[in-house]
This record gives sequence, C-alpha cells and structure tokens, in this order.
Amino acid sequence: MKKLFLAVLLLLICACNKPAKTLSKLPNDAVILAFGDSLTFGTGASTNNDYPSILAQLTGREVINEGVPGEISADGSKRLPALLDEYQPQLLVLIHGGNDLLKKIPEQETVANLDNMILEAKNRNIPVIMMGVPKPGLIFMESADMYQAIAKRDDILIDLDTLPTILGDNDLKSDLIHPNNAGYRQMATNIINLLKDAGAL
Repeated sequence: MKKLFLAVLLLLICACNKPAKTLSKLPNDAVILAFGDSLTFGTGASTNNDYPSILAQLTGREVINEGVPGEISADGSKRLPALLDEYQPQLLVLIHGGNDLLKKIPEQETVANLDNMILEAKNRNIPVIMMGVPKPGLIFMESADMYQAIAKRDDILIDLDTLPTILGDNDLKSDLIHPNNAGYRQMATNIINLLKDAGAL
C-alpha cells in the first residue's frame, strides 16, 4: 500500500512539473491574424473595442481582424488559406465554430473544419492558439467538448475558460452570445496572459 501511495505521489509530482507548451517569442514587428466569426469581428463592441484592436493596443503588434459575423466553420475553412498567404502572420488566433453550434451542424463536420484550419496554419509554420466557445443555452458553463479534444490532438494552446466566463456574466456581455466592451477587453487580456505564459510575449 505504501509503495502504491509513493508511486501515485511521484506521478502527481511529475505531472505538476511537466513544462507547459511554449511558443517562440513574437518579434516586435510580428503580424497576428485574428480569425473567426462575430466574436472576432467584435459584434456588441463600440469602435476599436473588439478584441483584436485591444490586443494590438496592448501588445504593440499588428493584429489583423478577419472576423466575419455569422460565418460557419465550413466557410471559414475555405477562407483562411488565402489570408494566411496574404498576411503571412507569425501567429493565428482562432475563435470559430460558435455558429455551427447555434445551427446544430453535426459536430464531426465542425471538428474536421477546425482541424483543417489548424493544419493550413501548421503547413505554413504558423503557430495557432484557440479559444473554446460554449454551447448555447440558458447558462454558459464550459466550452464545447470538441475544443479540448482538438487542441490535444493538434497540440495547440487553448483557452477553454474565458468565453464561458464572459458569456455567463451579464456585466461582460452585450447579448446572450456576444461580449460587450469590457468582455472583449477581457478576451484580449486573457490571450495576452496565455501568450506570456507560453513565452511568446
């Protein structure tokens, strides 16, 4: 019994000491591509209060907002490759799939489209970070399960908590599915914290 306890304790110590995934430091002139739907576009925010604008202000990097309200992941998957070639970003921030959830598109289709977006970036040596989007409902509790599975399989950094927290707080949202100015600022701040933890900033 004592040996079993020690073995479990050792495993826990090893797990706690496992280094987090890291990214290369973003140069000062780096281009960040923010890609997604209305959550990236900034629906519900006033001018220059969408998260890409705030991210640019806080990091001093160029952040390109390529959010299209209402877009489903199948259309995003088709749209992304040309943008990656045009802007040649040093980082892709991917927040997509929320409209698929609203429209009840089969999950396997959404997963395949998100996987394809990530692959398009990886094929160009562009690192990806992603935010999970919660399933729509009366209470937003957690990101849809597919996001964690995608991030683990594709080995990318992900924030699963920010959007559920924002969309569960009336002070941080403009309607049931969109943040307000304060919510978008929280999105940008949490993305920065994720990048700092990974060594990119």
